[in-house]
Amino acid sequence: MTALMDTLPYARFLGLRGEMEGDLLTVVMPFADRLIGDPMLPALHGGSTAALLEMTAIAQVALVYPRLRLPRPINVTVSYLRSGRPQDVRARARISRAGRRVAHVLAEAWQDDAAQPIASLTANFLLAEDN
Repeated sequence: MTALMDTLPYARFLGLRGEMEGDLLTVVMPFADRLIGDPMLPALHGGSTAALLEMTAIAQVALVYPRLRLPRPINVTVSYLRSGRPQDVRARARISRAGRRVAHVLAEAWQDDAAQPIASLTANFLLAEDN
């Protein structure tokens, strides 16, 4: 997964890295000051959180379907559930349904406790075979 993250410029900017535990992928976004969106709280910028979730979903689909080109988002919905504090964020995704052309993916990001996510994503991705 590190090789995949290295091919995505914004993933490199965010410093994303993948951690595999068996077949379970967790993507980590290490905290950096440039990720702060509201310095008064301070809170993470929603765009970086959304990017983490989307790239986690892409990585999960790429892991399950390795012969396909990177999945392309059709639609993405992000729900912000609580403020992200200035610390590392972790995310996991699962494919809830996949057909021949489209995969429906759910992802959640959390900080201290996976049972208390800071944001969630629901997305559909176009699956295309590599030619």
